[in-house]
Amino acid sequence: MPIYEFGPQEIRPLSKTTFSQVRMQERRDLQRLLRANVSVIAPDTLVISEEFGDWDESHRRIDLLGIDRNANLVVIELKRTENGGHMELQAIRYAAMVSTMTFERATDVFARYLTQIGRAGTDARAQLLDFLGWDEPDEDRFAQDVRIVLASAEFSRELTTSVLWLIERDIDIRCVRLQPYDLNGQVLVDVQQIIPLPEVAEYQVRVIEKKRKEREAHTSTRDRTTYDLVLGGRRLTRLPKRHAIYQVFRHLVENGIAPKDVARHCGALANRALVWVEGEVAGDEFRRLATDARAQERRTFDSGRYFCGDDELIRFNGCTYAFLNQWGGGDFEDVMARLRDTFPDKEIAFTPSE
Repeated sequence: MPIYEFGPQEIRPLSKTTFSQVRMQERRDLQRLLRANVSVIAPDTLVISEEFGDWDESHRRIDLLGIDRNANLVVIELKRTENGGHMELQAIRYAAMVSTMTFERATDVFARYLTQIGRAGTDARAQLLDFLGWDEPDEDRFAQDVRIVLASAEFSRELTTSVLWLIERDIDIRCVRLQPYDLNGQVLVDVQQIIPLPEVAEYQVRVIEKKRKEREAHTSTRDRTTYDLVLGGRRLTRLPKRHAIYQVFRHLVENGIAPKDVARHCGALANRALVWVEGEVAGDEFRRLATDARAQERRTFDSGRYFCGDDELIRFNGCTYAFLNQWGGGDFEDVMARLRDTFPDKEIAFTPSE
């Protein structure tokens, strides 16, 4: 909605403008002003660094880095462009980079910032503790989360869609729109948090929490039963299904049963229980050879569906074998029983873990 000027004789809308039209530069002007008045876009926040970039092998810098009253770090990204660019992607990277910051590290960063803005004599540690309301540093409570504030003249649909999706995944991120207006040569700025809307923020939190619980309920329907094994004189406990059946397969091969003979007893999955190549090779070479071999048959090889690690591959009689790792369905107990009963002298037993 436009902003109106109420004059003696009329009400007239103010003219929208842009930061570039009023010659306001992103870093020199906008960032400087918000640095000194950060509560305009991030209430209850203390700025501890400007242009922060203390990490190896990266020239990227956070416009403003702050801390809130709950001791969470706050990454603030500013843009004077008309769509916000890809600032949400930048901010996520920055949030990840600073997420391990400790109180002591933050104190050092803050001390450098105070020197930078002409307050070298200020005790950074004492000011930070005072802001947080702490008597002593508490590393267990410090930087448990990283909040993100994006401030821009406008935000594209692509950006806002991404932000809403991130909020649904419990990322604390918000968009603050800075719309400049021209009033007879004077610059006025309408500052509004547009995502999440302040008046519906509590409702959105409840909706997000409901969706999170629904996702957890959906994923919790998966059968996550683990199994205890006895393989000869060896006992293995609390193995997921795919690891349990892999250990049985490995046990049989190590006791002289050919991999292809084991695979024959794998029920409906017998034809794809194994992938093998000539030669005794390591993981990377196995994946390359298996991919090439399948390509010649106009098929694909998905290494993620097989135990293909160097220590998972089975070498037997000059060949290298990878065993299927997709055993989460109803085939598991049937195949395990088949292998146990087919090779009784190999002493295989399995039971659900208590």
